Amino acid sequence: MILAKRAARLASEIAVERLKLEVARPRRERLGTSSERSARIDQLELVLENLEEMLAESEAQAAAESKALSGAVSSRRKPARRPLPEHLPRERVVHPGPTTCACCGGTRLRHLGEHVTVTLERIPARWVVIQHGRERFSCSNSETIAQAPAPFHPIPADERARTSCPR
Repeated sequence: MILAKRAARLASEIAVERLKLEVARPRRERLGTSSERSARIDQLELVLENLEEMLAESEAQAAAESKALSGAVSSRRKPARRPLPEHLPRERVVHPGPTTCACCGGTRLRHLGEHVTVTLERIPARWVVIQHGRERFSCSNSETIAQAPAPFHPIPADERARTSCPR
């Protein structure tokens, strides 16, 4: 983060110095070359070169750090929510999958398994975990995958993560 900000700052400084040089050159050509003016332009050109070198170094360093971080990030697992407590009663609701392929209308579907979504619902005076199993099929003709639509959740998934769970 710091290197990116520093690189952005250096890039803006370089842009300012370039603009100053662009303004100074026509002025020098118009007014002639004097030793003071040419020395100032030479100094600006040196500063510009130094800034460009610093920018290149900081970009190389930032690229090396991002490679190191990307390797570390990819090796880490995505944090998962804790499973719901086992002592809560569970109900299983199966949502049957499609019987025909939506793509080609074929009926030769192979069962691939199911996708299970777990929600926590409060039935007055008790909590129940409801598992929604959605069957998955693949079509032998078109090789597409079909699955039953997901059930409606009154609370979006990100909100469910924040709701309190009985302990």
